[in-house]
Amino acid sequence: KTKYSKLVFRKSDTVPEELHQMVQKGFLTLRERDCFFQDLVRIKGKDFLTPVSRILIGNPGCTYKYLNTRLFTVPWPTEGYDIKYCSPEIHDACKALIRLNDYLHIEAVKALQGQNLLETKEIKDTAVTDREQSSATSLMEQGPVPKDQSGVCVPEDDSTSLKNRTSYNVTLLNYMDPLQMLYLKQEPYFGMGNMAVSWHHDENLVDSSVVAVYNYSCEDSAVEESTDQNLKGRDPAVWHVGLKVAWDIETPGLAMPLHQGDFYLMLDDLNMTHQHCVLAGLSPRFSSTHRVADCSRGTLEYIFGQCELALQNLQTGSDSMAWSVKSLEAAVVKQAEEIHNEVEFEWLRQFWFQGKRYLKCTDWWLKPMAKLEEFWRKMEIMTSLIFSEIQKQEVEEQRNETINCFLLVLKERQKLRKEWTVR
Repeated sequence: KTKYSKLVFRKSDTVPEELHQMVQKGFLTLRERDCFFQDLVRIKGKDFLTPVSRILIGNPGCTYKYLNTRLFTVPWPTEGYDIKYCSPEIHDACKALIRLNDYLHIEAVKALQGQNLLETKEIKDTAVTDREQSSATSLMEQGPVPKDQSGVCVPEDDSTSLKNRTSYNVTLLNYMDPLQMLYLKQEPYFGMGNMAVSWHHDENLVDSSVVAVYNYSCEDSAVEESTDQNLKGRDPAVWHVGLKVAWDIETPGLAMPLHQGDFYLMLDDLNMTHQHCVLAGLSPRFSSTHRVADCSRGTLEYIFGQCELALQNLQTGSDSMAWSVKSLEAAVVKQAEEIHNEVEFEWLRQFWFQGKRYLKCTDWWLKPMAKLEEFWRKMEIMTSLIFSEIQKQEVEEQRNETINCFLLVLKERQKLRKEWTVR
């Protein structure tokens, strides 16, 4: 109640049965169509395949980055967007997940409002107790005093803040069959058993936003919960979410069992003050992890805006032979070339690095990526033009400043191209 008070757990019977059926059918459809993929992530300069297979579904044009790998959403049905799916079944699966998203958004708002009321009550109770003690002391020392009419005023989150922290723009779907894994790490601190996902914080989220996780472990007669009353610790047949206070192994860890259709919410700053892991059971398991991803630098709208900003320095003519750069000012050159790097390494290479896997669901990303490639080609021309024009600068001090900024970004580009070639 004290160390894990911001974890909210809900049993499957609190969720409408129709929603369960839609979502669970959607999971199975995506697995049948081979739409779950292991990600190649980069940790401390080395690449690792994730034991869990994933797919990102969410708002059109959104991305989510973790462990140096950018995932691109398979867009869920959204008004105003022309999204063509590879099959009606995949459309239905994505529709089911946006329905789940809407449901979990409402539940997250309720949970935060409940938490606010509880905290307000605790503050008022504490204030009343303090005031009573203070009044008693004053009466003893000074005699009668005027009645305190100040009251207690506690600010509560307004509706905008609640919405910002619960309006999920993506869900990262996970799938794993532990019996297909040759080796799973053991949980190192509390003896919790096999881990499907090691201790971590979720990355790239809006501060204090709520994370919601829906669980679908495919329990059947072949894998049953143990009835052994002498069993110590968690039942190894059942999936659990593990939580612990970050960088603290003295405080006992928590392992919460997850059954088919259960969901949980991590409120406020729980994702940052605590770490969580996923403890493997014996049956295959899906989860849908709904997040308010920090998309300040992760949407198509953002990167297109960056491209237009960079290309303001390119004077275009009737053909590319007549193009020229408008300014050789160091700050302008540096900004344009850094955006050039961002387009290439944060978007184009990240997208094509993962192959054509998104095409199993939709071809929605092909047009915007073609547009980004066209922007990139213009930036390549602009780099060549800058290289030629720098030599013509007459003021040596200005020329040296521009060259230093320019070379710094080019060296970074060369280094990253070598790294991506190796990958």
